[in-house]
Amino acid sequence: MLLLTDALIAPINRGNAVEYSWIATIAVADGQIAFVGNPDDIPATFAEASRHSLAGRLVTPGLIDCHTHLVYAGSRAREFELRQQGATYETIMRAGGGIFSTVAATRAASAEELLAGALKRIDRLIAEGVTTVEIKSGYGLDRDTELRMLRVARDIEQHRAIRVSTTFLGAHAFPKEIGADAYLEETCLPTLKKAAAEGLVDAVDGFCENVGFSATQMARVFDVARELGLPVKLHAEQLSDQGGAALAARYGALSADHLEYVGDDGIAAMAASDMVAVLLPGAFYMLKETQLPPVEKLRAAGVPMALATDGNPGSAPMSSILLAMNMGAVLFGLTPEECLRGVTEHAAQALGLSDRGTIAVGMRADLAIWDVTDPAELSYRIGDAPLYQRVFEGRLC
Repeated sequence: MLLLTDALIAPINRGNAVEYSWIATIAVADGQIAFVGNPDDIPATFAEASRHSLAGRLVTPGLIDCHTHLVYAGSRAREFELRQQGATYETIMRAGGGIFSTVAATRAASAEELLAGALKRIDRLIAEGVTTVEIKSGYGLDRDTELRMLRVARDIEQHRAIRVSTTFLGAHAFPKEIGADAYLEETCLPTLKKAAAEGLVDAVDGFCENVGFSATQMARVFDVARELGLPVKLHAEQLSDQGGAALAARYGALSADHLEYVGDDGIAAMAASDMVAVLLPGAFYMLKETQLPPVEKLRAAGVPMALATDGNPGSAPMSSILLAMNMGAVLFGLTPEECLRGVTEHAAQALGLSDRGTIAVGMRADLAIWDVTDPAELSYRIGDAPLYQRVFEGRLC
């Protein structure tokens, strides 16, 4: 058992009142939060618990990065240099670059090589208080590599104190020589069924875009996910409005992600289905986008907004959840409180995880302790990671 005293807690839901932060004691037992409140009210069963005074340090739920592509091989740094010199994305793609360069490198990599690279990226997130991370496949586009990516993602938990939620993203792109429909039929859907049979999949995703898969094609993927009893989410409206958010809502999706071009119909559909809008400012920044996601409309409609790194080798080579929070505030206009909730309770909701994301009795004791005394510091700082300590499954680490 563990007692964390003199803690500034944020964010927390206490009864019917929602408070941004307050000083309290947290008691942990059996990997769960057993008490939150005034030290005078601590149950007698914690009399012999190990006590740790946090001297007023901030405690938040362990941060959750709910949209990443962290298992891959290769680098696209040279392509970035070419773009900065004026090369177009189309020119780079014709030369074998873009996502297909990552696909080639990932196919050629062993499971051991993929794991080693992923662990380096995971360590950067852990250093910023992350205790849960979502990882997608999607850089294989063939059966063996997609399965290898998912197995590597599952294996991360054996090497680090972090919870990994896996997402099948076979519908990420398709080999041009095959075409989208044939790829879905011959490769993507059979691989999804195989991955589900092996217990490798927590959710199913896809890229619904004019340069990806149509809403009709994504419906085929979602139909199979429904047959398998798997929740869905969707890359939607990043570059254009393809009706992806509304499609995802019809399937009861956990989230729609990106959403720069989502229209009023899509927002209304999301609000009616309790979906989360996952905003990805790293990709917005890296791609030099000018179309902002409609944060005011999402806020007005009551759509919960999460933030994530989108860590990937192409559009968001980013491994800082705190930088995502800063960008969410500065670029997208979120408040610091919205940013914090966006990487805790709303991120948990985007992954369908109801046992974490808030500091309350009965929740997993996954916590981040910070060397700051104002919750706004976490989205205010740039390139700074003031983590003091993490608690994972009730253990200080």
